Amino acid sequence: MIKNYTKNANFEDTGFSYTLSLISGKHKMVILYCLMEFGVVRFNELKRYLKNISDKTLSSNLKELEANQLIVRKEYPQIPPKVEYTLSERGRSLMKILDQLCIWGEENKI
Repeated sequence: MIKNYTKNANFEDTGFSYTLSLISGKHKMVILYCLMEFGVVRFNELKRYLKNISDKTLSSNLKELEANQLIVRKEYPQIPPKVEYTLSERGRSLMKILDQLCIWGEENKI
């Protein structure tokens, strides 16, 4: 249920605005969805899944998701370097909402 906010409330102060700030952008929800579907994922696997994304953009999105504590980055001290990404507990709690978006999309395709 969406809360009723008074007419004097600022959109920026709402939980909806905060949630959007965490997942806004072209790729963040897709990255989260990929991690939900596949569990542990490496950088190049994400890049293949997202297809037309630059290394810089993917790296930037991953850093933002990690800073917002939605994903966990695990680096292994080896050569060549190995880095894996997984959803954090906080990120997993967001999956209920993303799953509902998927269901809505399937039910309302035109």
